Amino acid sequence: MARRVLITGRGTVNALGGDVAHTLAALAAGRSAIGPVTCREVERLRIRVAAAVSVPDLEAVFPPEMRQMHDRVSLLALLAAREAVAEAGLEAAELSSERTGVVLGTAGGGLETWNDAFRAVYAEGRNRVPPLTVPRLMPNAPASAVAADLGIVGPVLCPSAACASAAQALALGLHFIRSGLCDVVIAGGSEAMLTFAGIKAWEGLRVLSPDGCRPFAADRNGFVLGEGAAVLVLEGEDHARARGARAAVELAGAALRGQGGGDPVRPSAAAAGAVMRAALADAGIDPAGVDHVNAHATGTRQGDAAEAEALARLFGPRIGKLPVAATKGLHGHAIGASAAIEALACLLALEEGVIPPAGSHGVDPALGLDLVTGKARKAEVATCLSSTFAFGGLNAALVFRRVG
Repeated sequence: MARRVLITGRGTVNALGGDVAHTLAALAAGRSAIGPVTCREVERLRIRVAAAVSVPDLEAVFPPEMRQMHDRVSLLALLAAREAVAEAGLEAAELSSERTGVVLGTAGGGLETWNDAFRAVYAEGRNRVPPLTVPRLMPNAPASAVAADLGIVGPVLCPSAACASAAQALALGLHFIRSGLCDVVIAGGSEAMLTFAGIKAWEGLRVLSPDGCRPFAADRNGFVLGEGAAVLVLEGEDHARARGARAAVELAGAALRGQGGGDPVRPSAAAAGAVMRAALADAGIDPAGVDHVNAHATGTRQGDAAEAEALARLFGPRIGKLPVAATKGLHGHAIGASAAIEALACLLALEEGVIPPAGSHGVDPALGLDLVTGKARKAEVATCLSSTFAFGGLNAALVFRRVG
């Protein structure tokens, strides 16, 4: 029998709040964090809405030497990891064990550093950039920062898989523990793309909404770019019980699948369905045993339609009565961190029986989904399926289950 993997700690900083408590409260209230873009040269942007982290004030939390060493993406990761480890009650000796690891994903790495370096060289004509430019911008910077901050000497990895980065991190953490390589894995994702260059790049793909994210709505017109970090402490059940750790939810299964060709930015219903089936099989759960779905649901015309088709194929007629959450309508699309932020929404449903709404909009009747909108819904949820479909055809699905 596979080793059970419990979630013993949670941490986050995202547009909804600066910690887990405020994030869960915002999700339960259906409060949107989408607002005006405030980056430099915003007047040159066509898209001027985003979901930015406003609290805590990073300058107040981190001393100047830390802010000089780390890009915003790493500072956000540090905050989330510190909160998760504190909630888990992990001691220094446990963190420094070779059987404790970090798997922290990001799609873009230090985009703020990239943005500033290119501006300095090309726009301002400077011949030098700060000496710490490379260690700040490299994609592994958040994972490395967390490992150094916590004294981790075990395995440290950085999956960079576009929107699936955090989902890959959680899946790898699960398998590290199941295989016996680790007893504890600090896993999740971090992203900070809300720079002029970051938003301008996404504008080029024409997938951003100019007026708000409305997942699965008839008038959906794209997603809203967000930022943030979220981290879960994954722990082998035997290890957690031995040290008296409490856990209400387990990460019961995971799957990673490629799309096998086709358009790298066009989702495939068949590939989406395959990864969800694989995750359920990994967890030993039949589709009939799923109580709730947390959808990827970016709010794009094609993406949402393909995902709805995949869900209909997987669950059959039952999909019209299976509650679906789509929280990017509240916290935006934090790209490489989204799957970890959305995992917190899954935990809210499993632990408190509260399924957060997608927003105040309605649902496209052609999609046939029981989308939770308007206000949160109370429901008895024992098993939750959460999926992520990334550019480049890198798909992932996770299965969370309440610990009985």
